[in-house]
Amino acid sequence: MLSVSKKFVSLGSPAARVLPVLLSRRGFAAAAEEDDVIVVGGGPGGYVAAIKAGQLGMKVTCVEKRGSLGGTCLNVGCIPSKALLHSSHMYESANHEFKDHGIEVKGVKANIPQMLKQKSDAVKGLTQGVEGLLKKNKVKYVKGYGRLTDKNTVQVDGLDGKPVTLKAKNIVIASGSEPIELPFLPFDEKVVVSSTGALDIEKVPKKMVVIGAGVIGLELGSVWRRLGAEVEVIEFGSRVCPGLDLEVGKNFTKCLKNQGMDFRFDAKVTGADIRKNGVTLKGESVKNGEKFEVDADVVLVAIGRRARTEDMNLEQIGVKLDKFKRVEITDDFKSSVPGVYAIGDCVKGAMLAHKAEEEGIAVIENLAGKHGHVNYEAIPGVIYTHPEVATVGKTEEELKEAGIEYSKGVFPFLANSRARTNADTDGLVKFLADKKTDRILGVHMVGSNAGEAIAEAVLALEYGASCEDVARTCHAHPTLSEAVKEAAMAAYDKPIHF
Repeated sequence: MLSVSKKFVSLGSPAARVLPVLLSRRGFAAAAEEDDVIVVGGGPGGYVAAIKAGQLGMKVTCVEKRGSLGGTCLNVGCIPSKALLHSSHMYESANHEFKDHGIEVKGVKANIPQMLKQKSDAVKGLTQGVEGLLKKNKVKYVKGYGRLTDKNTVQVDGLDGKPVTLKAKNIVIASGSEPIELPFLPFDEKVVVSSTGALDIEKVPKKMVVIGAGVIGLELGSVWRRLGAEVEVIEFGSRVCPGLDLEVGKNFTKCLKNQGMDFRFDAKVTGADIRKNGVTLKGESVKNGEKFEVDADVVLVAIGRRARTEDMNLEQIGVKLDKFKRVEITDDFKSSVPGVYAIGDCVKGAMLAHKAEEEGIAVIENLAGKHGHVNYEAIPGVIYTHPEVATVGKTEEELKEAGIEYSKGVFPFLANSRARTNADTDGLVKFLADKKTDRILGVHMVGSNAGEAIAEAVLALEYGASCEDVARTCHAHPTLSEAVKEAAMAAYDKPIHF
């Protein structure tokens, strides 16, 4: 074994120049120059943090184990699922809606391999684009699995098999999350699939069962329902997406049922008989214990996600984790170890890509001596089914629980001229405001392109606008956005068209 005493090696000597080479040849990482910040994780939070650090003149390295930037969102989450949602919506429109607009087509077929290719091409182009942005902003990109060995050091198991030691004044953990697996339904990503496997099913299943009526289950379930699968959703609770405003959730559920999606609420799956080409699920009613069995060709387990903090050596160096293995942080993203920060899915809060991005910018701005901040009251949430669901701020139930007096305005898309001309009238817009001041407290929507329309509400909430402010803002006619204006009018006075 090589042994070199430091006291016999001067900085300018030949031994000092040769030592890093000798160490690397023997499997040891060479000593690294110190960065200003190392970001562990290249997802929406991590790569955005790294880019912002580069923009602010910091010396920064981003470590990503996948070998492809963008994290779950870009590789196996938000982006590929939206590609399939769009493709499947086009297919369903051609089969069922074109005729209402005087467009007659025959023999429409779903080419699943081509759909999957289009999805993969979109992902590849975007991940390469993110890598280009890192280069543009002088961010060093290291591919491999990073572990913290102390508050200033990250040891990386490189994807090329070579270890790399990185050092920095600060470390930002942005390690993301992963799907939760049921012990009796291990993922094989063929018959029992996670959200990842549900993006690569090569043949439309005759029957798909989705366990969990959350955002992921409903989005991916709707993809395969549109393409021809019979889809049944089993949910432990009594409604879809429990965090949704109740009135909006009921409207949304009605839309999904009208499209042919079946729901079994207040039910839990207790066991499974897994075969090569299918699964028999065993379950029971939460209310009365009544047993049931359901056969499926594919089962999508979408019961939630958990922070990915295992095997990162965090607790060993003193970083405190909560009972869900999320990094405990202060309001300025500091962990219990000085110089170690955390953002995104691996900390408390909504597991949303855009929330992680905002935190990524804020934590770096703080490190640069600026005043990074995230307003968690103005983080939108979107479900990309059709119709879409979009929400920001407080729900009506939260206001009632807090004892806040509020006014409410609701406007249905059935009364919106653009929705009528598009023959796409499902849904509504709902405003909630402080009864005394008219300040907007929450906005909730179900409807076509709700995910785009919610941006106006987020901006209004961020700037402390009132319902009257929005109602007195001129909206182009005819547009879907007029429903936003009319709902705001309904909250502080009366709508015109309903």
